[in-house]
Amino acid sequence: MRPASLRASLLSWSTVLLLGVGLGGCRAPTQEGPDPAVVATVNGESLSRTDFEQELGRELATTEGPEPTPEEVEPFKRALVDTLVKRMLLLQAAKQNNIAVTPEEVDRGVLRLSGDYPAGNFNEVLAQGQLSMAELRAREASRLTIEKLFTHHVYSRVAVTEEELRAYYAAHEADYQEPEEVHAAQMVVKGLDEARRLQAQLKAGKKFSDLARRYSLSADAKVGGDLGFFPRGQMPPAFDEVVFKLGVGQVSDVVSTEYGYHLFKVLDRRSARKRELAEVRSKVEGRLLETKRAQAQEAFEKELRDKAQVVVNEATLQTIRGRPVPQAAK
Repeated sequence: MRPASLRASLLSWSTVLLLGVGLGGCRAPTQEGPDPAVVATVNGESLSRTDFEQELGRELATTEGPEPTPEEVEPFKRALVDTLVKRMLLLQAAKQNNIAVTPEEVDRGVLRLSGDYPAGNFNEVLAQGQLSMAELRAREASRLTIEKLFTHHVYSRVAVTEEELRAYYAAHEADYQEPEEVHAAQMVVKGLDEARRLQAQLKAGKKFSDLARRYSLSADAKVGGDLGFFPRGQMPPAFDEVVFKLGVGQVSDVVSTEYGYHLFKVLDRRSARKRELAEVRSKVEGRLLETKRAQAQEAFEKELRDKAQVVVNEATLQTIRGRPVPQAAK
């Protein structure tokens, strides 16, 4: 070996030895275990025990019966971990794609939610769910963000072809079969004698709709007793037994039911038929889109999960037994 090379080699080994001595002279850092305050990490982002326990408590609060045992809580915990991990992955994907929602969009979302409850009851519902308005807004912001992610990056790539439309229609022809229908009107009164008098007036030329408006006790009296079109099985059996035997324009004899005494008139009929593709195209396309979007969403979520680094802290998860101590609303 040449002297220069030898000196270089010795210098290199000296450096290694010196480092070795230095490291040997210090205590090696201890390997820290998982953080007990964290239930899981998703691509480096933590799901805290506090947040997890709050969510679990709300979930368990909806169950009836006595306090669940740890064994009974276990499936709730596992399902909740999956749900929250999926939400974190979707929100991370939204952030990567610069998708966000505005405060105004969140305002509208919260307003829609509150509109489902009587005035003054919404805050009571929040309190029962141990949910503050700030937490509700955060939840709604997350939901709307994920909705935007699906709309712009998943559903926008889904389309239905003409071949798919025709194939689906052919495979589901039974769904587009229309049964025989009758368009009928009725009038109903309390007594048999009154029904006979109305029957006589009809035979004398009185209009069925006029008599129904004046004398019928049913809710449809205001529209002349018009029941609209209906197939067999939609009305009480006694109705079907009579009206499907009448011709268009014919009036029935007096019919007794639990509701009173009826007279029926058939105004029109429709024969059973198969609806053509042109008539149901939008409905078929809607069903196909719904199915394909659900499949695309499932595939998108699976791809995110397969690529993600998800670590569940089993030690911490096992120590979570059930409902946490309720926290004060923020």
